[in-house]
Amino acid sequence: MYTTLLTGAASGLGWAMARHWHAAGHQLILADINAEQLAQRADELGTPDRVLAVTTDITSEADIKRLVSETRKRFGRLDLLVNNAGITHRSPAHQTDPKVFRKVMAVDWQGPVELSIAALPLLRESRGSIICVGSMAGWMPVPGRAAYCAAKSALTQFFEVLRLELEPDGIHLLMAYPSFLDTPIEHHALDKDGQVARHPRSMVGGMKSAEWMAGLIADGLDQRKRWLMPEPVSRFGSLLWRFAPSLYLRQVRKRFAGDLR
Repeated sequence: MYTTLLTGAASGLGWAMARHWHAAGHQLILADINAEQLAQRADELGTPDRVLAVTTDITSEADIKRLVSETRKRFGRLDLLVNNAGITHRSPAHQTDPKVFRKVMAVDWQGPVELSIAALPLLRESRGSIICVGSMAGWMPVPGRAAYCAAKSALTQFFEVLRLELEPDGIHLLMAYPSFLDTPIEHHALDKDGQVARHPRSMVGGMKSAEWMAGLIADGLDQRKRWLMPEPVSRFGSLLWRFAPSLYLRQVRKRFAGDLR
């Protein structure tokens, strides 16, 4: 039976993917820092024989080791690791407390890196797969999200190198780049002081559902895709940033003016 570990599994895209793969018959390891909500999600799935919930802070080395250990102890294998947990901020970089930068980088980059390395022995045994949920913000600058852009850019660079290094082991890697999704990540975005941001987020294009993105990711995995960039607006923005950066910057200054105050 296919065994899948998802971080950030208690809400948003993580929960949508959990439901999708649970319906497909996977054994699931659900990891999230929110213990109460995680327990509720495990109860909702209603199959304790193939669902393991592990409260996990992915910035904690001890928690990562425990998560991998409990996965091996319970199921004895791991076929798919989904690095989905994330956090963002909405604040001008020059006004932001450095602790916000450290937290965003720890959750969005360091955590996925350390968890993936810790899970490699299991993934080598199964010749499994890794999915990393990146962001188009890692490809182009988005005002008010300097640390988020930096973390997602670093995520891409690290895992593209890891992809090359793991090819002899038969481990597949899919980088998924959603744009604006209707998930709680923006409801918990940090402000410049590390508190929850009060002003609404700015955005470009339409907002898609987490379920829509989960389906695309699952299809991309089945097709053994290396990259998934589903949003035409984001793809266009990425090209505009590369070939007409002045025009791109003028547009995002207008669109994200509220995040620069």
